[in-house]
Amino acid sequence: MRQIRLIGIGAASVIIAGLSLSAISAIAADEGFSPYVDEQGNISFPDGFRSSMVHLGSWFVPEGGASGFHDVYTEKESVEAYRKTGKFPDGATIVKELRASDAGTYTTGTNVSYATDGLKQWFVMIKDEQGRFADNPIWGDGWGWALYKPDDRGTNVASDYKVDCLGCNVPAKSNDWVYTEAYPTLSKE
Repeated sequence: MRQIRLIGIGAASVIIAGLSLSAISAIAADEGFSPYVDEQGNISFPDGFRSSMVHLGSWFVPEGGASGFHDVYTEKESVEAYRKTGKFPDGATIVKELRASDAGTYTTGTNVSYATDGLKQWFVMIKDEQGRFADNPIWGDGWGWALYKPDDRGTNVASDYKVDCLGCNVPAKSNDWVYTEAYPTLSKE
């Protein structure tokens, strides 16, 4: 029994010694922080979020460049943590999908708005309580910030969160930069 234990420890030491520091950081980031963030703080688009995340709520913007439906999602675990603590946990992902809208006459009324399949863009925020990526300009004020366009979900077009993202969230600063009033899913049931 003792010999097996020593061989196991020796093999683990060889494996760990063979890993680079960045590989160890990537493993730690994947397991403890967010699957959408690499070791440099690059945020990837959360493919499949509509079926893997919880819908928090929606906004409807009737006019302007951001007009349409803004559907907002996060992980189930983030909803559960928010209900207990009143804040999003470290590593929580918030995805806001902007869709074009149309309106028509239905049995429920006239000029009834509905979301179409016309995707406009996605905003992604990832909670970072530890300030992991202080040198990365898309991270700050407790969050990682990303913006994706429908023609290229592989590229975060935000290059500086203070310029590209923060301005829209200033009115929600006292609420950790998140407009939670439209997210009934966060309320305790």
